[in-house]
Amino acid sequence: MTTDHPDQEQHRDQEQHRDQDQEQHQGQQQHQHQGQQQHQHQHREQPQHRHRNHVRDQHQGQDPHQHREQRRFHLPSGSAARGAYAVDIDPGRAGWDRSALRVLELGPGGVHTLVTGESEWIVLPLAGACTVRIAGETFELRGRESVFSGVSDFAYLPRDAHAQIASGAGGRFALAGAKCERRLPARYGPAPEVPVELRGSGTCSRQVNNFAAADTFDCDRLIAVEVLTPGGNWSSYPPHKHDEHVPGEECELEEIYYFEVRDGGLGYHRVSPSRDGGTDVLAEVRGGDVVLIPDGWHGPSIAPPGRTLYYLNVMAGPGEERAWLIRDHPDHRWIRDTWPDEPIDARLPLYTAHPSPGPEVTP
Repeated sequence: MTTDHPDQEQHRDQEQHRDQDQEQHQGQQQHQHQGQQQHQHQHREQPQHRHRNHVRDQHQGQDPHQHREQRRFHLPSGSAARGAYAVDIDPGRAGWDRSALRVLELGPGGVHTLVTGESEWIVLPLAGACTVRIAGETFELRGRESVFSGVSDFAYLPRDAHAQIASGAGGRFALAGAKCERRLPARYGPAPEVPVELRGSGTCSRQVNNFAAADTFDCDRLIAVEVLTPGGNWSSYPPHKHDEHVPGEECELEEIYYFEVRDGGLGYHRVSPSRDGGTDVLAEVRGGDVVLIPDGWHGPSIAPPGRTLYYLNVMAGPGEERAWLIRDHPDHRWIRDTWPDEPIDARLPLYTAHPSPGPEVTP
């Protein structure tokens, strides 16, 4: 996923002369790094962004194999596009069994046909409104202006079905999916019924829109929530994991993070190994980026000062019980004990679910 660049050859030549003139090399390296930062600010073209990270890792002495492994799990905006989708992650592409995510972008008057196959899906508007037609029913999703403006309604689509998604004004729509066994009925999810939870406190405060959490909306395998983190705060914290089955304590779930940043900018996301050879990612994330988490301690997700960080979590696992059971990293679980002594960030909630006339379902 990296591309060749003359800077790489120049850097290798400098490395050969490092012992002769270390001080001179450091000055050149600092100048080159500053130039790369300016280039990043001026041109956010993804292949150059990935190349820049590659050069940075060479500077820091990171194992190239480790860097390649990180690129498997951090998918920058555009790198997971396929066909009609700006993001298309299926179990085969992710290298696991169940969880899937697609992001569909429709222009004004756009129409898309979805074949659900062996998976259940939720159509969640990220920006804009749409009409979902399936098996003689029509669900009008009012949607929202953006993920930062309000809670959205949504539609649940069962496996083994054909659906049509159409948008008069155009928009961007997440399709959160999971390979499943049971075929449940198609349903409408009203925005006013989405529980909005404030989690953590102080600089760990964040907002969770539990539209398809395990205990709020019935699915066979799929679990999906939205998280909004005010600028300067940490979420997905303390680091936690759900990569093994421990009855009553932890369940096995494959997880996808999809990111957006209000008004642009960047955030950071960390996944650290929970086992030898496990997932190890430190990613600079921007709007449209995806991080895959097959295993490992994940968190924190860090919002930059002045910019709200959004991510959509999509999860599914093999367990008989559809549940979200996690274990905190033992070195960081103490942070939960400090939360009762700190107020929740006054900027939260960013918004709440507002009453609406109710679902529009046309037979």
